[in-house]
Amino acid sequence: MIHGIVNVLKPSAMSSHDVVGRVRRIFGMKKVGHAGTLDPLAAGVLPVFLGQATRLIEYSGDDDKTYRAEFVFGFTTDTEDYTGTVVSQSDAPRPVKEELEAVLKEFVGAGKQRPSKYSAISINGVKAYKLARQNKEFELPDRDIYIDDVTLLAYDGYRAVIEVDCSKGTYIRSLIRDIGERLGTQAVMTGLLRMRVGNFSISEAATLEELAAEKEKFLLPIDAALPHMAATTCSKDQYAALLQGRPVPFAGRGLADGEVVRIYDPMHIMVGVGTFDVSHHILRPHKMFSGER
Repeated sequence: MIHGIVNVLKPSAMSSHDVVGRVRRIFGMKKVGHAGTLDPLAAGVLPVFLGQATRLIEYSGDDDKTYRAEFVFGFTTDTEDYTGTVVSQSDAPRPVKEELEAVLKEFVGAGKQRPSKYSAISINGVKAYKLARQNKEFELPDRDIYIDDVTLLAYDGYRAVIEVDCSKGTYIRSLIRDIGERLGTQAVMTGLLRMRVGNFSISEAATLEELAAEKEKFLLPIDAALPHMAATTCSKDQYAALLQGRPVPFAGRGLADGEVVRIYDPMHIMVGVGTFDVSHHILRPHKMFSGER
């Protein structure tokens, strides 16, 4: 079985689930998953995990992201993007460039955000967008988000393009909605491109066609999504113990209690992840890999 990660350039009008299906067929395997869902409207970076790497998806969930988004002023839709039904229009004058730039700066930093009802957030096991399409009544609680930067790339008085560096859980269509409201008008997203997820960049992403032609060229090692995580090397005997679920002595200098650590064998091959127990100075196995990698 193949184990690794591919940085896929997801096309617009294709769901993240559909991309996973294509990757399964390209590599001829079933054990494939993705991190960070992209709506069908959106294009851009979609990290796809294969084989044992799928067990590491949960550790990439906190990665920050960069988006490039296009939106227009003057109306809003039920989906908060141009694919939805127009529900209201605004007669307010469109903002001038200086007004828009000033408001964008107000969103930088920690804040609260009301997610779109057409998001992929689960409510009692059902995706919010599915409930919305069924005209079900429900409310989504505000979320804590952090926006590192918002830059205005283009604006012609009607259509704007921004680039956003943000934390996980930030919904760009909701940000655009809030920008419009802050300016006393309405705004709706017309395009979205994810430029980066953690250390996965769009400049290194492969289209599905490129992946089908040269799949080995774009296959990254299983630890490619974990550069932020501390690492340690274990001996052959320690690896055997960890594989059996037994902790091993570990100094863990500078690490916090419960911190997750990448574990490598003497051949510098990643063999799993463990958690540091500061009170006992041991490394506890969390997810260990066995067999050929």
